[in-house]
Formats: sequence, structure tokens, C-alpha cells
Amino acid sequence: MKLGELLSGLEVARWTGPRDLEIASVGYDSRSAGPGGLFFALHGEKLDGTKFVDDAVGRGAIAVASAAVRPESLPNRVTWIELEAGSERRSLARVAANWHGHPAEALKLVGVTGTNGKTTTTFLVDSILRTAGHITGLIGTTGYRTPKGSREARNTTPESLDLQQMFAEVRDRGGTHVVLEASSHALAMERLWGCHFAVAAFTNLTRDHLDYHKTLEDYFAAKRLLFRGTGAGAPDVGVINADDSHSAELSGLAGRTLTFGLDTAADLVPRNLQLSFEGLRFAADTPAGTVEVRSPLVGRINVYNILAAIGTGIGLGVSCANISEGIRKLDLVPGRFQTIDEGQPFLVVVDYAHTDDALRNLILTARELGRDARIITVFGAGGERDRTKRPLMGEAAGSLSDFVVLTSDNPRGEDPLRIINDVVVGLQRVKANYRIEPEREQALEAAIEEARPGDIVLLAGKGHETYQVLAAGTVEFDDRARAREILRRKGYSKVPAR
Repeated sequence: MKLGELLSGLEVARWTGPRDLEIASVGYDSRSAGPGGLFFALHGEKLDGTKFVDDAVGRGAIAVASAAVRPESLPNRVTWIELEAGSERRSLARVAANWHGHPAEALKLVGVTGTNGKTTTTFLVDSILRTAGHITGLIGTTGYRTPKGSREARNTTPESLDLQQMFAEVRDRGGTHVVLEASSHALAMERLWGCHFAVAAFTNLTRDHLDYHKTLEDYFAAKRLLFRGTGAGAPDVGVINADDSHSAELSGLAGRTLTFGLDTAADLVPRNLQLSFEGLRFAADTPAGTVEVRSPLVGRINVYNILAAIGTGIGLGVSCANISEGIRKLDLVPGRFQTIDEGQPFLVVVDYAHTDDALRNLILTARELGRDARIITVFGAGGERDRTKRPLMGEAAGSLSDFVVLTSDNPRGEDPLRIINDVVVGLQRVKANYRIEPEREQALEAAIEEARPGDIVLLAGKGHETYQVLAAGTVEFDDRARAREILRRKGYSKVPAR
């Protein structure tokens, strides 16, 4: 593609060097640059892309786009596109769409945002759409899936260039819909710029990611961007949790608004709700009629996720019958209240809960379903992230659990004991019964050793993750697999893994 065509719609301050170039590739990582490539030198959270320009040019890049001034040392043969300040991410998103032939225009996009519940809601919507006969893409925390195959997720919402490539894979295989988790980081960093959403869904907002957004107001402002439109107009339909205090600020932004809730008057509400360890049963009253829900997902929090998915299905014109069947078919979301059964006389659950609100919901779900059970909770807090939520996590786990094993999550480059000390403040504040085991495998073993018949052991924080990020590097670690190994070592009978 010609460089001029590729840069259509960009906010360019200066352009120096040859313009009539044939571009062979586009990239933002110098390691993937090649002959004839256009390299975007972006300012990231930790790295300055201009430091990698020489590497990209050395690998064959013939054009560079950046908000920085052209370096004097850059060879004359290389074209430098100086972008208007603040337009780098939007520019990459526009180029990505141009490069792949605007695939989003051929698809109906569904974006789900919120602090908790995004992954489960996207899985439910995807199941509903596939039940209705659609070919889909699914993009989020647990991985990226298109008709071309699946790949590991580097971010909840990928960079715009990768995102547009996945849209193209769905379009080129006859797909019609893509369901994605719209993270606050991605919205603030304009990875979704230029994408029009058929439906935007909001699950809830609680404290998280304040290491990046600094304030809860800024965090919510990033979420609200999905409803205000990401450079391509507001969504056709907004599906909003009416029980969340932020709902009023989102209502009316989309072309049509559908609300859902359990405690507030809303467009979608549950009736005859039944909760058990076997799943959920209720009838959802909706503007499109009654949707009968039979789901193996458990807990009140999943009632919200299911209502959000129903509202999304209605917004997309899916029949109530297909919505009902799509919900029934989804039997598992990786690492979300996922039970580990090796024949032991107590319940072991792995869950991704990694905020104080998510921990509270997880433990309350266990309490509601196992009213007489003793709750043993294993958790830790992530390193190099918002320190202020650590004591709040300690308070939530300590006040609601009978026993807590405090351990490491992903400490990254931070001292694990410093993280643990931050959490202990909250545990001590509520006079919790707790034990500290910095090594995560020892913590899992300690919790399982503590368990008695009828107890519930909650392994929180890692969920679907198959690794642990330490100062020395990333190592293999999967709570689900390790829990199975520990249970088997203790002599419990083996059953097929779900």
C-alpha cells in the first residue's frame, strides 16, 4: 500500500523525506520491523519508542511515525512523519484500519467494560451469538479467538494494530460479530479509536487500576469513553447495570439504552431466582419477552453478568430462545469460580478475584451457597500496582473468611514481603484469623491441609493464569493444576478434570 494512502486521516504536523513509498508492513515493535516497513515510535507507559528507531531502520523500516521531532542522525532515505502532539495512538488506530481495509465496518462489535464481570459477560454473549448461528471473534483477558485460531492474550484489549488484524481474520472467514473486553487502559490509550460499537455494556465500577488512572473519577471517565463513542459515533445500544451508582452518567449516551438490575427498577430484571452450587435458575423479564435462564454458572454476581448478556443479545436482535440456549450452553469460564474436584470432601474453587470488591463478591457467593461451610481464602496482591487497594483487600478477605492464607500473586519487581505487609494492615484492622505463606504453592497446600469436610477453599487472584511474574522472570504456575497435584498427593481419588 502507498504511504500516502496508508496515512489517510492522520493528524500530521510535518512530513520529511520521500512520500511516494510502497509500504510492505506496519509495526510498533522494532523487533518485528522489516524491509519496506512503517514503524510507529510510540510513547508507552514505560518505554519511549523513539529509542528504538535506529533498530527499526536497521531492520529495513523506510518510514517512521512519531510525535517527536525528526532526529538529525536519521538517514535521508527514511521518511519521518511527525504527528500532532497527542495523536500517536489515534494515528496508529487509523493506519491499522487503513492497512487491513477497515474490517470493523463489516462487523458488529460488542464492547463490555467495567471492573468485574467483563470476561464472563463476553463469554456469555459469544455463546449466545454462536448459538444463533453467527461466526464470531472473542477478545479478552483469557485469550484471543478468531475463526483462524486462538492465541494468548498479552493485554485484555490488544493494541489497535493487532485488534484490526483480528477483525480482519473474522471478516475474511465470513464472521459477523466480535465480542471484546474494553479495558480502561485500552480506552484511555485509544486502542479502540475509530471503532463503532453495535452494543456497549457496562458491568460495574469499583476501585482498581488507580496506579494508572490515579483517581476513581479518571478511571470511570475512561470507561465512559466507550459510551461516548471512540471516534466513530456513540454505540447503537448501551446495556447498563442500573444498580451501579455510575449508571445515570451512562444512560442516554448510546442510541438506545437498556438497563438491568436486581435492586433497582430496570428494563431487565430476574424473577423466581434460585441459587445453588449446581447453578442459576430464573426468568428474566425483558422488553423482548421472558428469557428462561438455566445456567451452570453460580452466584448472585453471575445473575448480573447473565442479565448484561441478555440485554446485549436483545440489542443485537437475537431471539429469546437463542439467548436462553446460548446461556445454558456455557458451562465454564476459565478461572471464574472454577471448581477443582479430585474427590475431596470439601470444595476447592479457583477464581480471578484480585480487587477488594471482587474478593468480597467471591466470598459472599461462597457464603450464600454454602451457608454452614467454613471459608478458607488464599490470596495475594499484585506488585507494581495500586498499593492503596492492598489493605482493602485484606479487610474484605479477613472480615468475610474464617481463615486466610496470605501469599504472593504476581509480585513482579516488587519485594513480595512489602506487598504482604501492605495487605496485613487490612487483615489486622478486622482482627482476621490468618497465616502468611509467601510461596504460593506452600500457601495452596496450607489451605488444603487446613480444610475439613464441608469447608470451601477459595484460591483467589490468579484464575485462568498459567504463570507467575517474579522479579527474576516469569515462571509456570497454574492454581488449577497445582491444586489438583496437591489433592492427588494427599490421596484423593482422581476424577476427569473439567
